[in-house]
Amino acid sequence: MMMKHWYPLLWLIFGLFMLVPYLGFAQNTTKQIGAKFITEEVVLDGKLDEAFWEMAETGSDFVQYFPTDSLSAKHATSFKVVFSETTLYLGVRAEAANGDYVVSSLRRDFGGTTNDNISFLFDTFSDATTAFFFGVTPYGVQREGLVAEGGENFNNTWDIKWQAEAQRYNDHYTVEIAIPFTSLKFIEGSTSWRFRAYRWNIQSNEQTTWTQIPQNQTLSSLAYMGQLNFERPLGRSRSPFFLIPYINTLAQEDYAADTDQQDFKTGVDAKVAVSDGMNLDVTVNPDFSNVEVDDVFTNLTRFEIRLPERRQFFIDNNDLFANYGNTLDNIPFFSRRIGLVRDTLGNLIENRLLGGVRLSGKLNSTWRLGFLNLQSAADDANRIPSYNNMMLAFQKKVFSRSNLGFFWVNRQTLDTDESLNPNERYNRVIGLDYDLASADNIWTGNFFVHKSFQPGDSEGNFSAQARVNYDDRDWRFVTDFVYVDEEYRADLGFVPRTDIFKNGLSATRRFYPRDSEISNHSFQLLGVNFWRVNLDFKNTDYFYRATWEINFTNQSTFSNNVQHDYIFLTNDFDPTRTPGATPLSGNRGYSFTQYNAEYASNPSKLFTFSGNTSIGQFFNGEQYSFGGQVGYRFQPWANISVGVNYDGIRLPEPYNDADIWLGIARTEITFSKSIFWNTLIQYSNQRDNFGINSRLQWRFAPLSDLFLVYNDNYFTGTFAPRFRSINLKLTYWLNL
Repeated sequence: MMMKHWYPLLWLIFGLFMLVPYLGFAQNTTKQIGAKFITEEVVLDGKLDEAFWEMAETGSDFVQYFPTDSLSAKHATSFKVVFSETTLYLGVRAEAANGDYVVSSLRRDFGGTTNDNISFLFDTFSDATTAFFFGVTPYGVQREGLVAEGGENFNNTWDIKWQAEAQRYNDHYTVEIAIPFTSLKFIEGSTSWRFRAYRWNIQSNEQTTWTQIPQNQTLSSLAYMGQLNFERPLGRSRSPFFLIPYINTLAQEDYAADTDQQDFKTGVDAKVAVSDGMNLDVTVNPDFSNVEVDDVFTNLTRFEIRLPERRQFFIDNNDLFANYGNTLDNIPFFSRRIGLVRDTLGNLIENRLLGGVRLSGKLNSTWRLGFLNLQSAADDANRIPSYNNMMLAFQKKVFSRSNLGFFWVNRQTLDTDESLNPNERYNRVIGLDYDLASADNIWTGNFFVHKSFQPGDSEGNFSAQARVNYDDRDWRFVTDFVYVDEEYRADLGFVPRTDIFKNGLSATRRFYPRDSEISNHSFQLLGVNFWRVNLDFKNTDYFYRATWEINFTNQSTFSNNVQHDYIFLTNDFDPTRTPGATPLSGNRGYSFTQYNAEYASNPSKLFTFSGNTSIGQFFNGEQYSFGGQVGYRFQPWANISVGVNYDGIRLPEPYNDADIWLGIARTEITFSKSIFWNTLIQYSNQRDNFGINSRLQWRFAPLSDLFLVYNDNYFTGTFAPRFRSINLKLTYWLNL
């Protein structure tokens, strides 16, 4: 058994050996544009009628990314860049077939796939790994985001102050953008940034980009960038001191527990620029009641499902903390663990946070630092002590686009209560990660070794991975090896299963037919095997899948696959999760095969729809599933969608059958670019809950909001009330 602990080191050595031949690829920075320095006052109205726009250099000659990546854009786009001592300005002219622009909403942070828009990527440290993102629609609606992992990770929950205005015409629209340098991070004295513009022309089913990108790469890829050259060196990027106080009045009633509560809460967040590239975030008595609720889901597996982080405090430079390990098998730090705990019955409940700090950003052009520390409150009623939650991370850029990272995660309580389980007093994880990315992004990979420490520590507690991807225009190959020791723990992470050795292999072939309604289609073969190390290396799980996917030129998509599963249950398990039901017997294997298909219509239409189905065997029985969603857009004021999903499980006696229904209805009404009303209605008989969440938001000043949020929940069987709350929350962004 001692030999198994050498596996992580051997995989890391194997990974480092694999990267050596692929470090010399040249980056694509052939296109360049100059930014002219101006002293004139800019009237931001979207009209581009100031004299300096005529004198500024023009970026043009966009090429298609979709429906093909080998032709010039059908509808031209041009842009210009100028800057003053304090602000970066961009002017855009986007040609169109007609004035019937596709804009699904007036709400900030719109979806790119359902809105005509022009977007810009700014790799201000020229590391080809992280970037700032800004986009604007023909109606002047804004969105901004943080791009990480070379363009693979896009997070648009980040908010910052900037302005944009647009003008619409019959055959084109124009946009003016003003981004304060205090809203960006960059090195003092910078004379150039890596940069790219791209456009979604939804009404013409066309996506175009200033610098050409092959379709096998993402449109937000930072491997394929141009260069923005400034006429004179930039000054400091250091932002002012931001103070964001809030007040929140809350009334709630828990009918199941027969309790009610009225509360008045206050708190404050602060943002401090420590240097040109570093931010310090401070929070005192944080409150996240205005955050959008999670979508409900049906879970037929044995394992927990990970949900995205939506809380603003955790967003800035989130990749510094969240991108260690891998998303399927081991994430050593998952910020949603902070503020959520298990009560004495094993239910997931909210745990109040007292406050914390977060330091993150660039130390220089190659080093990044992340430090986070939050203190949670004790909950005596549920026998939960106060915990300190900390993570320290360093990341070093190596070679052209790769990164080497080290982290330390610590969750610890100083509570001396003897009733506390000694094993819960602390948990620590340290690790070393190497993320490989060649300059052209054809070769990527991830190699890591992690080790956990906790009371009563035994030998081992390792987790490791070696993954290599090859992805060119026609072919994609992936090989993956993962090991998670039985004693490995990450209390602030996401580790759905331990004691596994996993191997995955996949091969994908892409095709690009000419003069066809199909933009591209692909075939994929995938095989994944799991072995349990402490069960004499028994092959306990595997699945093999064959998939065919089609992307049509009108932006609709279709995919279908056949998958064969084998699952060896080591313990009894009831996939229906029916109270009192007889579970499937453990210590035996189940083999079954299913067929799955899914279709989504053209998102540019006012009426959209999608559907999916699954049919076949399920453990020792059968499963029949179907689902669908329909939506209608009252452009640009409202979106309405209704979705339903059904899973029918039929198992032989004495096991239970199940009819599991999931329903979701959404309405989004944007009265203006500052007043939004969203309502989400969700029904799940598996969770025995019918819930309504309705949120009215008034953005009365930049990044300052008034929220009115109403929640109402009922039991699905009796439709008796379960939980109800209403809160009024005010936040205000102060520049000091």
